[in-house]
This record gives sequence, C-alpha cells and structure tokens, in this order.
Amino acid sequence: MTAHGADEMLAEASHLLTFGAGSRLSAGGFGWMDAQGTPMPAHPRPLYVTGRMTHSFSLGAMLDVPGAGELADHGIAAIRDLFADAEYGGWFTAVDSDSATPADGAKWAYPHAFVILAASSATLAGRPHAPELLAEALAVFDRYFWDKSMQMPIEEWDRGFTTSAGYRGANAAMHSVEALLAAADASGEAQWAERAAQIAGRILPAAEQHEWRLPEHYDVAWRPLLEHNSAHKEDPFKPYGATPGHACEWARLLLHLESSGAGAGLDLLGAARSLFSRAVDEAWAPDGTNGLIYTVGWDGAPVIRQRLHWVQCEAMAAATVLHQRTGEPGYAQWRARLWSYIGEHHLDRERGSWHHELDEALRPDARVRPGKADIYHAVQAMLLPSLPVRASLARAVHEARRLRLPAVQAGRASRPAPDQGAPTHRGAAPRPDQEK
Repeated sequence: MTAHGADEMLAEASHLLTFGAGSRLSAGGFGWMDAQGTPMPAHPRPLYVTGRMTHSFSLGAMLDVPGAGELADHGIAAIRDLFADAEYGGWFTAVDSDSATPADGAKWAYPHAFVILAASSATLAGRPHAPELLAEALAVFDRYFWDKSMQMPIEEWDRGFTTSAGYRGANAAMHSVEALLAAADASGEAQWAERAAQIAGRILPAAEQHEWRLPEHYDVAWRPLLEHNSAHKEDPFKPYGATPGHACEWARLLLHLESSGAGAGLDLLGAARSLFSRAVDEAWAPDGTNGLIYTVGWDGAPVIRQRLHWVQCEAMAAATVLHQRTGEPGYAQWRARLWSYIGEHHLDRERGSWHHELDEALRPDARVRPGKADIYHAVQAMLLPSLPVRASLARAVHEARRLRLPAVQAGRASRPAPDQGAPTHRGAAPRPDQEK
C-alpha cells in the first residue's frame, strides 16, 4: 500500500472516532447508534459495545485525538459502576437504555472479554482506574470463565455463577484470545498469552478437519455442532454454518499471537494462510457482486449473502497483517481490493461512519442487525497498515507514539475517496501461496 493509502486510512480512523463520540450517554456508557449516529433510545446498552468503544477511544487517546481520553475514562467508569454486579461479581451483559436496571442478568464470556480488552488498552493509554479494572476482570475470567480441564473459555453462566450453559462458542473463544493477548501486553504477565495459545491450539484442529471452514458452535467437550442454529441462520452472534469474517479475524489474531512469542509448536502462519484463503476464495462475490458474504455452508455454498461491514474490515485487517508478516504481494492486492470496495459501497458519506450491512445488491439494509452499533472493527482495520505487528493493537499504538491522526470536523458531509488503484472486478486476487 502506498503511503497515500495509509494516510487515507488514518484520516478515516479519525472520522470514525469523531463519529463514535456521539454514542456517549450522560447516564453512563455508550449507546447503540442508529444510521445517523444517534444512540437508539429503546435499545439496551450492551456491555460489549461499551467495552469496544472504550478500547477504541483508548487507542485514540494514545494517538492524541482530542477528547478521546475523556471518552475512554467515561467507558471505564461505566464498566466499574453501571455494569458491575455488586452482589455476585462480574458484569451484566446489558442494562436498560434509561436506567441502571439489568436488561440481561446472564454472565457471558463474550462481553467479559471486551472488559479485559478495554481495561488493557486503557492501562497502556495511562487512563486512571484502568489497572484496577484489568486486575478485577482477569480475576473474574480466571475464576468463572476459564475451564481448567479443557483449557478453554466457558460460554455462559446465570447471574450468580451457579449454573453454566451446555454450549461453547468459537466467537467467545476468539475474543478471549484477543483480550488475553492485550492483557499480557498491559500487565507484563506472559501467562495470559499462553492461555491464548491454548485456545488456539484447540480451535485450529477443528478448522483443519473441516477444510478450514471453522466450526463456530461446540458442546461442553468442544465437539463441533455443525447444525446448530440451522433454523435461525441469520443470528448475528451464532449464525449457522461457517463465518468467513471470523476465519479472517482468527487469521489476524494468530499472527498477533505469534508475535507475542506464545504458541510454540503451533503452525500459526500456516493456519492463518489457510483460514484467509478459504474465506476469501468462497465468500468473495459468489453471486457475481463484490463484497464478502456473511456465511457459507459446509460445502462452501453461500447461506447468508448480506455484506456486513465487520466482515470486510476483518478480511482487510488479516490481509494487512499477512502482508506485513510475509511481504507477499497477493495479500497487498487483497487489502487494496477490499479498501476500494469499502470506499465505494460501505462508507456513508452523507451521515458518517459506515453502512454496517448491505444487501445482495449492495444497498444499505438491516436484515441481520440495525444501525451502526460501534466503531471497533473499522477503527482497527484503518490503523493496522500504519502499525507494527504486535500481540495487541494497544501495544502497537503505544510503540508508534509519533503516529498521529489528522483532525476532522465533526459535521463532515464527505470524505476523500480512497485510493482507486485497486482492482474492483469480480474474482479472486492471485493466491499468496502461488506468489513466491
């Protein structure tokens, strides 16, 4: 990617952080934004959204984005107070939009992973009270969400941590890898990176056994449940089939894991290559229209053809890190292709941020989920081309202290168009493993 292209992405990261500031709620935390960037009044406040936004603004604070530090502090305060369960410990999955009443009393590994991520990034950003929150979050994870016999996360508990569900999920496991790598960077304790490696070591054989279509759903013994949610294929968190966006996200995280020094004995680069190649080969433009689709079946055929923004983000992020790791031009071509597609179809130049979902004709849609929940995936994808590959983005940003984002106006109506030098035709870029 040219320096010009990387600069465009940094400008877009600045736009996203400016847009995301509108999600701040005076009652605490961050709201789920609608298409205009206004918090949706009837939508509960999910813990994971506040965690993601706190992480994003912590990155912004280290990049000297005006107001980002205060927003990160606002998120840390909400996690410590608004979402905390003072009676049983841990954090509520969601609270009502207009009160502190829990909207979901269950305790889930997925949002707890984002508490660890937020606290880790805020700690590296030097935000007050973040180290205490990180220590608490890791203690909760260790006590309740780490299955020592399986060396894997436990998916869900009731409020009192007395009964756990019989389901296990690769999505929560994946975000636990991300969170534990960040915790290792923030705390200096290598044991958390080793746990991330243990998770990867169990997930990767399942992916390889299914031709690198990674199973998302498992029983308590981590046996794949391939038909899970076959009657609810569009579920935004537990969809049926394989999810190419998650395969790309895993590919990126495996290389972050490799950079941590943990995971000796695992072929992390080889697995990352295989996951990425399978995902883009099957999910890119299977119906003749550009973009990566949401899910495929176990034969690789399309299931849900919606183009979700986070899928494009994670594919581009994986291509970025794979190119940084290998120097192979095929990955750079994928990154450029995805950025060109995003600029043409996902950037909302009228209202800001990105269209989070497009239909098969690339029109804005809300079939899978409404609005513009948060900026997490997009901000990370925009920053990665300018950062070294490290175990966590926060560590990479911390090391790149001279990196700064350009200032933008909060009420912008347009943004510079992305670099149009990338191919936009249908079909795959040359496979990286065919370019030596």
